[in-house]
Amino acid sequence: MGLEEEFLEYAEKAKTLPETTTDQSKLILYGLYKQATVGPVNTSRPGIFNLRDRAKWDAWKAVEGKSKEEAMTDYITKVKQLLEEAAASA
Repeated sequence: MGLEEEFLEYAEKAKTLPETTTDQSKLILYGLYKQATVGPVNTSRPGIFNLRDRAKWDAWKAVEGKSKEEAMTDYITKVKQLLEEAAASA
């Protein structure tokens, strides 16, 4: 299985993460996903009153230097970690 296929598989698995997954973990996944699928941030930072979108933008900006492959690999690793934590606490 190639990296892209594995990435897509784990993107689907990420949708099954429990409600208890922290917002911080979700933001990390969001940033890595956007970096892997879109590339570097291509929008301006949302305004100060738009906290949700601003946090998502910041998470994406934080991983801006990663290559597409690095972002995919880190995303897969993070989803695996979160799934293992969820299974351990179940």
